[in-house]
Amino acid sequence: MDALRRVMAAAPEGGEREVLEAFLDAYRLSVEEKAAGLSDEDARRRLVPSRTTMAGLLRHLALVERNWFGHVLQGIPAERLGIDLSDPDSTWADLRPGDTVASLTEEYRRACAESRAAAAGSSLDDAVPHAELGRVTLRWIYVHMIEETARHAGHADILREQTDGATGRFADAR
Repeated sequence: MDALRRVMAAAPEGGEREVLEAFLDAYRLSVEEKAAGLSDEDARRRLVPSRTTMAGLLRHLALVERNWFGHVLQGIPAERLGIDLSDPDSTWADLRPGDTVASLTEEYRRACAESRAAAAGSSLDDAVPHAELGRVTLRWIYVHMIEETARHAGHADILREQTDGATGRFADAR
């Protein structure tokens, strides 16, 4: 929980950008922490009728980060980022045999670092083209990513509780 306190301490008296970045980082960390300590088998286990698994959430969120900050904000072709825009479920890509909690967490951390670097060069008011919405600002991307990551952090809470009973923001909370 100390890591979350450090992330959130950056925000209380910060400006708009600092607050947005701190909340997004807090939810990113929450997802990582929920996956921490799970066996690879438990992370892959389907506990709900959908394709949602803890391992799948890590892969999905890494691809969502790359889509919004790499593809949308920076204009990198989606195909180069492993995203198939013709398939709405492409970010729920099937896991590869060698995917582990450690490798998926590292992939997610890299995607988040790439997102931070991409955003660093833009102001909140910078607007970029979006195929469905017309244009979106970096501010809009941050708010959307907070919503997306928080939503999936909630899914991770439920999956972790179903796996080993751990509840709370972090996996070791009981």
